[in-house]
Amino acid sequence: MTTTELAEHTVTVAGRSIFYAEAGVGPVVVMLHGGGPGASGVSNYGRNIDALAAHFRVIVPDMPGYGRSTKGVDKDDPFGFLADMLRGLLDELGVETAHLIGNSYGGAAALRLALDTPQRVDKLVLMGPGGIGTTRGLPTAGLNNLLSYYTGDGPSREKLTAFIRNYLVYDGNSVPEDLIDLRYQASIDPEVVADPPLTRPSGPKALRTLWRMDLTRDSRLKNLQTPTLILWGRDDKVNRPAGGPMLLNAMPNAELVMTSHTGHWMQWERSDLFNQIVSEFLGQNSKLAHV
Repeated sequence: MTTTELAEHTVTVAGRSIFYAEAGVGPVVVMLHGGGPGASGVSNYGRNIDALAAHFRVIVPDMPGYGRSTKGVDKDDPFGFLADMLRGLLDELGVETAHLIGNSYGGAAALRLALDTPQRVDKLVLMGPGGIGTTRGLPTAGLNNLLSYYTGDGPSREKLTAFIRNYLVYDGNSVPEDLIDLRYQASIDPEVVADPPLTRPSGPKALRTLWRMDLTRDSRLKNLQTPTLILWGRDDKVNRPAGGPMLLNAMPNAELVMTSHTGHWMQWERSDLFNQIVSEFLGQNSKLAHV
């Protein structure tokens, strides 16, 4: 886990508080966490912050709806809302451009930010990102499990344990009990229970929301020149691994790395590899950055 001393801050963007932790100096790298129950920035990247902070100024926010940031998101266009809020965070910090690392939900937010304002993003690292081919088949078992966490009998530690051990990672025993405890306590915050940030689109706008959330249908994707590293676990049960080649073939300046015996949480399960290839890709002399 992280041993680097983290500075903690909160800024206000469009009337909402966004909490973030940071460490290191150098080019700015913003690390965006996934959307599972109880997720937060530091808990998501606990095995990666130290390695990246040795070379970069690492900023790790709790995205809106999670952790110590203001709860509630715009469910009509969630990725667009998150992109706007994260761009506002960069504005508040006086950061003109940054590298973005996004896992799952955070990957979709990072990609949407780059599509909306490509001049603000230096390089992208997308790890099992959401929003890739999501209207082209039924949801995966892992995504169904995630989306049902707050339904039925409501949240429980047993439900969260089953999601993490059976769907989030390839080897369920790799996630310690204290991390599950941390995420469970965050998942039962009364504000989150009252308004979960990640739910199935419903109501009269549901179809339009689903189409907005499928970023492979965005016509801007084929013209996005941002150097992009796509990482995907071959055994991902939340977002289909087929999304890796789909995204690679849709983007003009992308590389794809897929690993075996790896689920949805590559940065945890393959942390040494993740830290090495991401540091290299984001480095000034990276061969991957100049494809």
